[in-house]
Amino acid sequence: MGRKSKHSKQFREEACKLVNEHGYSVREAARQLNLPHNTLWNWLSENGQCNLGDQELSSDPRVLKVRIKELQERVRHLEMEKDILKKAAAYFAREQT
Repeated sequence: MGRKSKHSKQFREEACKLVNEHGYSVREAARQLNLPHNTLWNWLSENGQCNLGDQELSSDPRVLKVRIKELQERVRHLEMEKDILKKAAAYFAREQT
């Protein structure tokens, strides 16, 4: 059985927004909210909201797993864009000849 959190869902979402939308580091946001930083990391990873940008990487395996997943998704997206651009370039190159 899971533990019941003493923090509401809205509080968790607002805490995650501090990191994702307002540019706070996880440690800084956790300190401001008087939370252990690992708690905030867990909330971010549970909700798939972890958007670290240029923040310092942790050696915590959970954090690294989330970051790897984000980077893999980003690579997939960029490869798709590259393929579209290659096809467009080939199309326009044929059209000019």
